[in-house]
Amino acid sequence: MTEATQTPPPVKPSSTNDHGPGHGNGSEVDHREQQLFQSLDRDGVGSIRRSEILSVIKRMGLQLEDARLQETLIALHRYVEDEPITYADFSNIVRPNILLVERVLQGHTVIPDFEDFCGDIGQIYTETRKNQTGKVADYIPQLGRVAPDQYGVALCTIDGQRYSVGDTKVDFSIQSTTKPINYCLALEEHGEDLVHKHVGREPSGRGFNDLTLDSHGRPHNPMINAGAIMCCSLVRPKLDLADRFDFVMDSWAALAGGQRPRFNNSVYLSERGTADRNFALGYFMRENKAFPEGTNLVETLEFYFQCCSIEMNAEIMSVVAATLANGGVCPTTGKQIFSLRTVQNCLSLMYSCGMYDFSGEFAFSIGLPAKSGVAGALMIVVPNVMGICTWAPRLDKHGNSVRGVEFCKRLVNRFNFHNYDNLTGLSQKKDPRRSQLRAKSDEVMSFIWAVSKGDITALQQYLARGADINEADYDGRAPLHLAAAEGHERVVEFLLNQGAELNPRDRWNGTPLEDAYRGNHKSVISLLEKRGAVR
Repeated sequence: MTEATQTPPPVKPSSTNDHGPGHGNGSEVDHREQQLFQSLDRDGVGSIRRSEILSVIKRMGLQLEDARLQETLIALHRYVEDEPITYADFSNIVRPNILLVERVLQGHTVIPDFEDFCGDIGQIYTETRKNQTGKVADYIPQLGRVAPDQYGVALCTIDGQRYSVGDTKVDFSIQSTTKPINYCLALEEHGEDLVHKHVGREPSGRGFNDLTLDSHGRPHNPMINAGAIMCCSLVRPKLDLADRFDFVMDSWAALAGGQRPRFNNSVYLSERGTADRNFALGYFMRENKAFPEGTNLVETLEFYFQCCSIEMNAEIMSVVAATLANGGVCPTTGKQIFSLRTVQNCLSLMYSCGMYDFSGEFAFSIGLPAKSGVAGALMIVVPNVMGICTWAPRLDKHGNSVRGVEFCKRLVNRFNFHNYDNLTGLSQKKDPRRSQLRAKSDEVMSFIWAVSKGDITALQQYLARGADINEADYDGRAPLHLAAAEGHERVVEFLLNQGAELNPRDRWNGTPLEDAYRGNHKSVISLLEKRGAVR
């Protein structure tokens, strides 16, 4: 044992309870722990090493700072690297966090083949990094001074798996990516009816800072400047300005799993000094009596500028996005930050209004809720899967990050993340939510099942999806074996016409013709022999 910590090592059970693998006390927990231990004890020596546990945790994308694993990691680090960890030790180590440890060791996280997935994300990053088009926002002087070629991509799944590549630790101004969060805070405080009494929920069809209101005299939605200013008026309006801003900062920190953002006073002053249009929007809304009664307009605008001047990096924002993807529950702490209904409303408006004048095209081609900011951030939500943040300061004519938008296009071209990719179940894109090994096994078994039932329509669909017509099951039996054994003459003919191997051998060295003879399927025997099949 190491002596670096004063915390005593785990106490091993007495010999009457020191069950080795395969000799549990019959409880479900013991049985599950034994399976986990055996999966790590590959040589069957009855002990494992600390590095073997840590390597699996890291490979699955969980960070060693993850709050949900702290009891296990503290206990684990009481062992030096070469010290053997027995089954009893292992049980004591993992039991405080057994459910999460079990999911990790069994590969039951939302992205089971996480290393492969990260490899694909890294490749997309490399491809999109080549894009040098666009220019940084310069209407706010501080933003115009940012080095334009910086680029980072970070992601966090709803299970807390994390990956980052590039400039993901560089702080940037969140700008308009504050809008979804302030909208959520207003909903949590006042409810849907009151909030939407003051702000609409339709795309405006106009520029994000246009001097316009809807037919009810409200800003069109919370994702444009007027709507965001209105939402600021609804966030803790009875507190003084400093306490309101502290509340927003605390909320961002909770959404990010305790990682607190920063505030850039230079950006705030720059923002305030170039805010004529935002002041105009504020006075226009006050003229139309859009604000709640008693709203202090100047304080509200100051509050809005402060929220836009919050700073964070891509790694932090990816956790915030993952909290939205997880229905308001922060993946790295397990704490409910926003209600599910609040998140549903927020994602709906991010989907329809989150990308400035490009929102409709983005919804059509990308099919994911997202919110961009003119500092180059793009917060992307893949519901029930993950949150992603890209940051690249060069913007297109709409004010969206050029590299960020291209990253999203390549992402949904490769993975079935578009909102409507799974309408038919026949998407040819990768599904990272399924283990490739498990997916392959399921595909083979489904294909063979369709053969055994004589369902040619299903076979055509599987082949259209790229299924291997000669793929065998665990007994080495190819689809042609099954079709011949069941006497499905039309299926046998179909398989042969599609290029199926005529004489595949199963693990008993049997051929499809032998299966046809065994079942006395004369028409199938005749067909196979005419094609030259052998026994």
